[in-house]
Amino acid sequence: MDFALSADVTELAALAGRILSERASASPHGEGGFDRAVWQELARAGVIDAALPTAVGGGGLGLLGQCAVLTEIGRTVAEVPYLPTVVAASAIAEAGDGQLIEEWVVPAVRGQAVLALALPDAGAPCGFTAEPDGGGWRISGAQTAVPFAAFADALVVPAHTPEGTAVFVVAADGVRPQSVVDHADAGLVELNGVAASRLPAVSLLEHATVGLCAQQLGVLESALHRTAEYARQREQFGHAIGAFQAVRQRLADAYIDVEAVRLTLWQAAWRLSEGLPAAPEVATAKYWAAEAGHRVAHTAVHIHGGVGIDTDHELHRYFVAAKRLEFALGGATAQLRVLGELLATS
Repeated sequence: MDFALSADVTELAALAGRILSERASASPHGEGGFDRAVWQELARAGVIDAALPTAVGGGGLGLLGQCAVLTEIGRTVAEVPYLPTVVAASAIAEAGDGQLIEEWVVPAVRGQAVLALALPDAGAPCGFTAEPDGGGWRISGAQTAVPFAAFADALVVPAHTPEGTAVFVVAADGVRPQSVVDHADAGLVELNGVAASRLPAVSLLEHATVGLCAQQLGVLESALHRTAEYARQREQFGHAIGAFQAVRQRLADAYIDVEAVRLTLWQAAWRLSEGLPAAPEVATAKYWAAEAGHRVAHTAVHIHGGVGIDTDHELHRYFVAAKRLEFALGGATAQLRVLGELLATS
């Protein structure tokens, strides 16, 4: 059996990785969170639209292409809103509404706009409700700490309707920026009877969750590589610390954790890309991304010693990124609850 990614996806990842490694820069701790210059460079190179449907001029590489790019973003801890923008743009593209595509998708793929996703955590109730208003809809509700909402031009949100939960797109007006553990890219989204356009039913949460897992894979893989290099170079008691059994054991455990994230991520991504039911696989992937994220991030800090907790050291960026991705859209406990419910009701 051949588990290799296609040549197109591999080349897309290599292109994204090259741009990010050469151009990405870091904001000061607790500030910024959006590298607009790199975002526009990715757009010019065709990275943003490569995974979008061909019907809207994209490359059609789909979810597997998105995950390949997100892994590269994680490796460089790049401050770009690729995940929410591409997932939201894909949802809008599915609507096939030329006006919505022209208004939101086209500027996004050109690097001129940012789209955000106001999603609840796994197993949590939706924070928005939508009511019919003539030929349209109006949404009310709130969601805190929405990633990249501080820079967003539009939001894609799920909301309760009289017929059930549906997905909508709204202009990102009145979003209040929020500082989180690493940057200030998040936003408090409060909507009060805001006009909205309804989109077709899509698995927003599953696609976004798998994207988070892909980004976490890149973060952890790079953090482990940097930590192993440090262990080879740092000497104590006349020996490299990597020669000590306890350090080797922690590095070995971290390696196994990273491989578990990789395996479960691609299993979930493949099933979703093939249109197969994937709820258990997505929850399993996010469980490993959260649980392994915690262990690998702390291993990296502990082996680095004092410099590992220096907010000016590059490792700190990987630590806070791993912690943020650990809890985004539901941490390990939330995913176990989802799995338990699936097993109990299947």
